[in-house]
Amino acid sequence: METNELEEEEFGFSRNYFLAKEVGPSGKKSAHKLSDIDLVDEQELRAAASNIEPKHEKEIKALMNSYKSSYPIWVFELRCGFGLLMYGFGSKKALIEDFASTALTDYTVVVINGYLQSINLKQVLITLCEVLWEQLKVQQRTPSVKEKQPFNTRSVDDLLTFLDGPHTEGNDCFVCVIIHNIDGPGLRDSDNQQYLARIAACSHIRMVASIDHVNAPLLWDKKMVHTQFNWCWYHVPTFAPYKVEGIFHPLILAHGGTTQTVKTASIVLQSLTPNAQSVFKVIAEHQLAHPDEEGKNQFILYPRMPINNLYTTCRERFLVSSQVTLNSHLTEFKDHELVKMRRHSDGQDCLHIPLAIEAIEKLVLEISQ
Repeated sequence: METNELEEEEFGFSRNYFLAKEVGPSGKKSAHKLSDIDLVDEQELRAAASNIEPKHEKEIKALMNSYKSSYPIWVFELRCGFGLLMYGFGSKKALIEDFASTALTDYTVVVINGYLQSINLKQVLITLCEVLWEQLKVQQRTPSVKEKQPFNTRSVDDLLTFLDGPHTEGNDCFVCVIIHNIDGPGLRDSDNQQYLARIAACSHIRMVASIDHVNAPLLWDKKMVHTQFNWCWYHVPTFAPYKVEGIFHPLILAHGGTTQTVKTASIVLQSLTPNAQSVFKVIAEHQLAHPDEEGKNQFILYPRMPINNLYTTCRERFLVSSQVTLNSHLTEFKDHELVKMRRHSDGQDCLHIPLAIEAIEKLVLEISQ
């Protein structure tokens, strides 16, 4: 009897659903647009988030203290040539730093903040070599004369050879590299992961790293995991907020504001050549001269700057000598998300800058100075 009543209830729900769809509103489209949403300013949202009171502090503190019993095991595994990979919900920055400050006091530690947007791995290699050199001098083990050459003038392969050299006997002479968020935006590409794997495989390097992205293990192949990084995986959820790591990532529910957007784009443009900046200025001036009907403070969605017109203008101003040169500039712009390309109804590829009119005006002023 109960089964029949349940089936009738489910049938009635399904029937009402389709009846509601039939008598529902017509297919008239809404006039609302995504650009009409008034997003909170990022500074205000971050300030509000920082005022949220933490919960379960006692339980989290007890959990963090429970990991301290594993410190001797972790040190032993490092001495045996393994790397440590920490994963689990919550920021592991405080945990790893506590481990380094209490259990790795006999070793030199170099910290890499992978949550930063860009990291110079060549400079990291130079630092590691200089630290190892000082460590060898303290232990009165003098490397060869060739290795006294300044490290900043040597190639990456030479630096890796020095870190992997047979300078000492035993496993206690090593530099410990701590990488917060080895899956961060500044280290996520394949080339950087290959370099990190080669660094981890050096005989005088031990690596302790953390991951937070669910797909982070896909960054490595079998050789990198088992031979180069040689990970020992540890599930260490901390349930700690990502306060430091989150500063360098934009918030989904907020816009950065015109000032922050201009500042970011300006930093990128300053790293480009003067000709590249001038090409960007041509696109910006065209976009300002042909504002879209969306309005003064809206994003320009349908600019009309065909690539052919851009090439002609840049050629007349002696900014580029060929289409290949222009394409190289456009590739830089697209890689840094300064411009976007879309195909117009007439079949031409057109460029636009995905910034508000006000932001573009400020950028043009900064470029002109």
